[in-house]
Amino acid sequence: MTTSDRRQRYADLVLGVAAATILFAMMILTTIDVVARYVFRRPVRGAFEVTELMLVVLIFAGLPLVSFSDEHAVMDFVDRLLGVRGRRALDRGVQALSGAFMLLLAWLTWLKADRIWAYRDATDVLRILYGPFVYFMAASLALAGLIHAWKVVERR
Repeated sequence: MTTSDRRQRYADLVLGVAAATILFAMMILTTIDVVARYVFRRPVRGAFEVTELMLVVLIFAGLPLVSFSDEHAVMDFVDRLLGVRGRRALDRGVQALSGAFMLLLAWLTWLKADRIWAYRDATDVLRILYGPFVYFMAASLALAGLIHAWKVVERR
């Protein structure tokens, strides 16, 4: 097993466990909220807000993992028309375009996070600040963009 394979397995394990933990916590919170709402007529205060924020973390934490593992949705009908060199060139072009787009989104998201942080925007019920979550989104997008850029260079 190569070092790259070990890193990928480790990243898959760590991020997979983190995603599963967040998803499990969302499930438990939703179940408790529904039971409390319909049995005791007392919903969990702020459950919707916490679920929304956990969903943001879940989605954006998974983005670099998907980029690293090349598990994006693909349309391979064009691949049959191209030779090996054409497929490599197309792959490099798509990786470069994806990386540039992710880095652009990261920059724009970071600017938005700065504005949100400056205003101290927070959730309505629990007053959880949005800023750290938007910074996390920007960092995840930047990491995914760097992974795509690395794959362009790595696949020469």
